Amino acid sequence: MAIIELKVPSPGESITEVVISKWIKNTGDVVQKDEVLAEIESDKATLTLNAEESGKIEVLAPEGTTVKVGQIVIKIDTSFKPEIKVDVLKEIAETKSIPNIATSYAVGSPSPAASKLMSENRITAHHLKGSGKDGRITKQDVLIALANGFPTASNIFSNSWQGNRDKDRVKMTSLRKTIAKRLVAVKNETAMLTTFNEIDMSEIFAIRAKYKDKFKEVYGTNIGFMSFFTKAVTEALYHVQAVNATIDGDEIVYNRYCDIGIAVSAPKGLMVPVLRSAELMSLAQIESSIKDLALKAREGKLTIPDMEGGTFTITNGGVFGSMMSTPIINPPQSAILGMHNVVDRPIAVNGQVIIRPMMYVALSYDHRIIDGKESVSFLVKVKEMLENPSRILFGGKNPEEILLGI
Repeated sequence: MAIIELKVPSPGESITEVVISKWIKNTGDVVQKDEVLAEIESDKATLTLNAEESGKIEVLAPEGTTVKVGQIVIKIDTSFKPEIKVDVLKEIAETKSIPNIATSYAVGSPSPAASKLMSENRITAHHLKGSGKDGRITKQDVLIALANGFPTASNIFSNSWQGNRDKDRVKMTSLRKTIAKRLVAVKNETAMLTTFNEIDMSEIFAIRAKYKDKFKEVYGTNIGFMSFFTKAVTEALYHVQAVNATIDGDEIVYNRYCDIGIAVSAPKGLMVPVLRSAELMSLAQIESSIKDLALKAREGKLTIPDMEGGTFTITNGGVFGSMMSTPIINPPQSAILGMHNVVDRPIAVNGQVIIRPMMYVALSYDHRIIDGKESVSFLVKVKEMLENPSRILFGGKNPEEILLGI
């Protein structure tokens, strides 16, 4: 009998402990090689623990346990090999032979007869428990509910709350605790201030509308706002380099490159993967990279190297409907740009009131290293380039200014 011992891998430098956040497989399960066994959570990222060989597993650390990096948490008995049972193969073959029925209805949904009765009595599906196949609600389920005095929409509140006073107590994850500590530290250890501006997105909208199909045909990805903002930011950072700097003890470190952190939403919380040397990337490369990083975040596959470093961060609360916010700096960086939703608003143009797609933007910055003039200049530079996208190609200047040498 050959036993393989799996140890907790190192998520990155300086991390000595992790939490077994979830066991995908349990003691006694027979697994395939490379199959995911568990999710391991550090204070920076969530990793997976995969089977090195096929066999029967024995779990050595309960779910939720804090374990040391290098600690043995599972054993695999390789003398057991996973097999596909004959009856399972038969079931698969029979399933494939069943034709699709266009008139079938979704799992958990009411049958046509039940739906009609529910409509007549103003009963919603989430108030019923179906007894049919796969939890489908039958006409009999509705009749029984009515016979038992089921409350209808005429005598109950129609909101989502059910009226109890229960509480749920959930332990904070390592990631959430770390985020909490870092956010409090930023507020306490930096002189954070926020400046605002607004951007007329008409030109960006026009470019996207004109070239979106061709762009996708050539590069296989959509063209969004983030690539334009990233390029505008990298150009603005060149002109206002204090915004791209950090404090290290008694020194200011000016970064001569732009590693841009892009905040993305993930099931475990907000993650900030980094685009390395974004100043050298094309719009297509930025869009493709952001797409890949966002997918990894949603699947819990971001690694520590994906998120380490970063000289400046962009966060887009607009995707959730935010009109205005003051984003918090991502240390040890000195500034962060907050994007918001685009809303048609009346503005004055050449003495006329017209409707334009407008976005508020916010720059939160560390006043210890960035002065007010620099913060405002940076945000104005970003605004100028996004309202006149050709500036992005000419170092923040108009083509006419390049021609005239001014």
